[in-house]
Amino acid sequence: MRKYLWLLRVPGILVLGAVLAPMLRAQGGDEFDQYTLRLEGYWLNVHPSGSIHGTGTFDTQEIDLRKDFGLPNYSTVYGRLDWKFTHKNHLYLFGLPFDATRERALARTVTFENQTFTPGITTRTELRNLLIGLGYQYDFIRRRRGHLGVAIQANILNTTAKISAQAQVVNGVTLASASASKTLFAPLPVLGFQGRIYPFHSPRFFIEGNVFGMYFFGYGNFLSSTGTAGIGLTRRLSINGGYAMGSRYTIRNTNNRLGIQFTETGPIVGIEFSL
Repeated sequence: MRKYLWLLRVPGILVLGAVLAPMLRAQGGDEFDQYTLRLEGYWLNVHPSGSIHGTGTFDTQEIDLRKDFGLPNYSTVYGRLDWKFTHKNHLYLFGLPFDATRERALARTVTFENQTFTPGITTRTELRNLLIGLGYQYDFIRRRRGHLGVAIQANILNTTAKISAQAQVVNGVTLASASASKTLFAPLPVLGFQGRIYPFHSPRFFIEGNVFGMYFFGYGNFLSSTGTAGIGLTRRLSINGGYAMGSRYTIRNTNNRLGIQFTETGPIVGIEFSL
C-alpha cells in the first residue's frame, strides 16, 4: 500500500487551491507575476537513495545503492525555460542531470546482469541519470497576487548503471576482472499542479510550489515535488531557495528492462530571470 500513498497528495493540492483562491482575488492594477519568458537555474545538494535490479537470469536480488555501494550525496543543477505565450498558457522545457561514481569493497555477494561480484572485492559503481522534459501548463487561477495552474509533462528518463571490478586477490584467490552495465530509456507522461503566491502587497517576496506524479500500473510510478521562496532583487531578477524532492520513481524489472527505484531529495537554491 505504501507505493500508492503519494496519490493522496492530489486531493491535498486541490484543497490547497481552494484555500488560496480567495487570497488570489483580483485587486486591480498589473499582476506581480507578469512575464513572457522566464529562465530558472538552480543548484541542488541531493541525498540520493534507491536500488537497481538487473535483467539477467541470475539477478535474483535488488542491489541497494546506499548499503551495498555507499552511493554518496552529490551536487547537481536544474534548469527550466518557461514561455508564457498567452495570459494563462505556458510551454516549458527543463533538465536535471545526475552522475555519481563510487568505489567500495563489497560486504555481500552481488549479481548484476549475470555477473557475480563476491564479498571483499572492490567494485566501481557508476550511475548516470538524465531527466529532461517538455510541459504545457494552464493557469486556471491567475490574479494580481499569484496563480495556480495544472500541467502535463512528457518526461524523458535515461539511466545507465555500471558495475566493474579489476583483477585482484581476495583471501588468497585470484579473481578475474569483471564488468556489467545496463541502460534504461523511459518516456514518462505525468500530471501535476504548480502555483505561486505573493502573500504581501508587494512583488518582492513570493512562495512557490509544485507536485507532479503518475502511476503506470505494472510499469512503475513517478513523483516529484518542490517548494521554494523567492526574494526579488529587481523587477526581473530574484533569488530563490527551498527544498526539492527532485524525483522519486520506480520502474519495474522485466526480462529486458533495468529495474530501478530512485529518490533524490535535498535543498535547492538558485536565480530566476524574467522578460
